[in-house]
Amino acid sequence: MASKKMNVLVYSGIPQTHTSCVEDADDGIGHGTTTESVRHCLYTLRRLLSPTYAVIPVTGEIIIKEPWFSTCALLVFPGGADLGYCRTLNGEGNRRISRYVNSGGSYLGFCAGGYYGSSRCEFEVDDPKMAVVGERELAFFPGVCRGLAFAGFQYASEAGARAASVKIHKDAFVNADDTVADHFKCYYNGGGVFVDADKLQHRGVEVLASYTEHLHVDSGATKAAIVYRKIGEGHAVLTGPHPEFAPQNLTKMPGIPSYASVIDRIAATDKTRIVFLGLVLQKLGLVVNEEEQAVPSLSRLHLTSHTATAVSDLVASWAEVVTVVDGDTYIKGENDVFCIEKPGSAWSVKELKRAVSAVSEKLPTMAAVTGVALGNEVQSGSENKPKTKEEEIEECIKHTAVTSPDQIVDYEKIVKVIVPHDQGLPSTREIPFHHEAFFANLSFYHNKFQNPAASFGKHLLYGEVVTSTNSMLEKNPALLRNLPTGFTMTATTQIAGRGRGGNVWISPSGGLMFSTVMHHSTALSQSAPVVFIQYLAALAIVQGIKNYAPGYEKIPVKLKWPNDIYAQLPGSSNNPVVKIGGILVNSSFSGNTYNLVCGIGLNLSNALPTTSLNLLATTLSPPLKPFTHEKLLASILAHLESLYDAFCHAGFTRDMEGDYYDSWLHTNQLVTLETEGGVKARIKGITRDWGLLLAEELGWEDRPTGRVVTLQSDSNSFDFFRGLVRRKV
Repeated sequence: MASKKMNVLVYSGIPQTHTSCVEDADDGIGHGTTTESVRHCLYTLRRLLSPTYAVIPVTGEIIIKEPWFSTCALLVFPGGADLGYCRTLNGEGNRRISRYVNSGGSYLGFCAGGYYGSSRCEFEVDDPKMAVVGERELAFFPGVCRGLAFAGFQYASEAGARAASVKIHKDAFVNADDTVADHFKCYYNGGGVFVDADKLQHRGVEVLASYTEHLHVDSGATKAAIVYRKIGEGHAVLTGPHPEFAPQNLTKMPGIPSYASVIDRIAATDKTRIVFLGLVLQKLGLVVNEEEQAVPSLSRLHLTSHTATAVSDLVASWAEVVTVVDGDTYIKGENDVFCIEKPGSAWSVKELKRAVSAVSEKLPTMAAVTGVALGNEVQSGSENKPKTKEEEIEECIKHTAVTSPDQIVDYEKIVKVIVPHDQGLPSTREIPFHHEAFFANLSFYHNKFQNPAASFGKHLLYGEVVTSTNSMLEKNPALLRNLPTGFTMTATTQIAGRGRGGNVWISPSGGLMFSTVMHHSTALSQSAPVVFIQYLAALAIVQGIKNYAPGYEKIPVKLKWPNDIYAQLPGSSNNPVVKIGGILVNSSFSGNTYNLVCGIGLNLSNALPTTSLNLLATTLSPPLKPFTHEKLLASILAHLESLYDAFCHAGFTRDMEGDYYDSWLHTNQLVTLETEGGVKARIKGITRDWGLLLAEELGWEDRPTGRVVTLQSDSNSFDFFRGLVRRKV
């Protein structure tokens, strides 16, 4: 059974620092994208498509090497420099993109992505310093994309930006009725026009929108600003302007007075811009939200334990990593700043304003000393002096105060508030997580398995809306080293969830998402290698589900090597499987210890079209009661501690190996080993010494050749549906 296409991949390359969104003739353009263009793409597409789709940034290496076709609903190329795209993707990358689109995929190219997706780029052909002219491999638009559409563009500047007047060709859209306006203003900075697009209808080209003003270059009668083309079984949309740029994310600049009026004009027709972009996405076959879905604001983090003293003792143990600023206690991590709320207070908007007021007098001094204008990161000519922790914390306090949730948010600079509950557990009237039920179930399962330390889940950090449980632990090593083994963080919603390969997405409500800390010594790793932690986590998930309560052993949960959780769908003769979860283990090393963060995500009660555990439970006969987040989390943590304790004493035992094989999908599976030159092989298992995938090479008539191949999980990925083991980026 093929996986449902739920990923929207935004090409990010290696983002550049300048903000132009056009061709860049400079040799140092890298992989082509600009940071701001990628951020605008992610912001707008997530608001229009999440949570139905996961909007994920991807690199060129992933495009070239990873099996992304089967799950990709849309491939997006943002503004930047199309020469950088060419240098990264010409050849194999473009062949794969073309194959994807012709086989039913969708391509959306904004500005530089529009130049790149055309047969030929002609940019400032009469300017020897800026000219970029040449054929392009994708050729989704079978003609010339010519720029500048409007004169005045300057690299790394908004001086040439304008609010381009765009006319919508409503007859090109099935859903464009009389309620949709005919025109809107769109951000433009260096894009092109699609020459004589109206003359290419016989090749599947449709004009979706046209410029209405006089253009800087010859374009043909239509002045095509945005075009569509049917290509094989798929289709593509290419733009010259930037309909994905939201005015609230554009900052007025005193040095460019005209830019303020550009932003105001775009804002005046913003509703039409949003409607138009929704129509474009629908034309590309996507399901679009009826209204924009705002990314939720971060919530407070509730630190709890089954005993109040355990909370106060843990907070006291952080003494060496805390910093006091104006009477408030902070932890300045390597990636995040945490404020530890005082007992009986609430770090609210009122408290935030007080904190900003307390540091405001210092901010000009800080800017003068460091040469940084806060919020703009504009370097002065003076020598830069490293900021102290106090100064970095003060910057984050101000950034938190002035940032609106309706804008692109730099979440690393938002202060995260930890609320230690050392006087009792939070009420369900405050938050949608039942702490009393969690700790009661945790105690039950720990007692059932006679876990001697009962440390997994003893300390719980819960947030209703967080960036990523894995990131907040793993990317702040100073804090991580001061958290005990078994410390667990969980959330209802993640707005920057993480997966293998750096994938980032919004994890909507309904999933069980948590990360658990383990400190594993190098001495212990000789007999109990850390690579097995992902296998222990997989086993704990299976056992935690099947031993949840009587009857739940029938839940058909399965394991895909090395770290995915699948389920067999009932009611079908061929027993198809679908992914319902995954595991991500991050490891860092300090002293003589591996500091591990084991992240787990499961579809628990997610709505359709996602398959969830509760949906599976209702299909059994008789139907089972729905899982609860609190009880299932407790069950998995207790099983994980039991397995980890046994692993530390005896390594990955034959009993563990047998239990793992009982649930995995690969017994005797025939595969193609891409890393071994495409040879055919039969999967035999994993090695118990270092957890390597064991494959037996096959020759004529699938007879064993006698050669055995071992593959590392960190270097390879398993495309189960295609029977392909390939090198991982």
